[in-house]
Amino acid sequence: MTTTLILVVGAIVLLTAVYVSWRAGRLDRLHIRLELARESLDAALVRRAAVALELAASRLLDPATSLVLATAAHEARTAGPEEREHAESDLSRALRAVVDQERFRERLADVPEGGELLDELGAAVAKVIYSRRFYNNAVGVTRTAQRRWLARTLRLAGHTEYPSFFEIDDTPPKALAIE
Repeated sequence: MTTTLILVVGAIVLLTAVYVSWRAGRLDRLHIRLELARESLDAALVRRAAVALELAASRLLDPATSLVLATAAHEARTAGPEEREHAESDLSRALRAVVDQERFRERLADVPEGGELLDELGAAVAKVIYSRRFYNNAVGVTRTAQRRWLARTLRLAGHTEYPSFFEIDDTPPKALAIE
């Protein structure tokens, strides 16, 4: 009887240790996924700002529009962590204001490099949308895993703070027709 009890208790302890180890490994993998998603989002945001700056410097726009777009792109690239979401939203609004102007596509199509620049801008804007969705999905899954009672009780996430969502206005310009 004593041997059976020791074996049962040992098996329970072993299974519990395996389960806790699995949960800790999963949480670690979720944090790695979150970091990679954040890097991808940062790269997409930088690329969008670079293409916007390229469009502003291309001399395809009138000077006032170029200045507005260049200023918004510069602010988005240089914004600190606290102002980043606001600056990126401003860039999205500036892009919509520029690209959704009347006959904007036609004017750019008349210039040899205009079509390429518009396609590049469309790809950059789409990449931001998809990267932000992927990042926010990773944040949601990671937060859920960190809030589980086992992760909180055993501090499986260590002293890691809850990740925060990246909320910006990333509505694409209608003229780019991104789905």
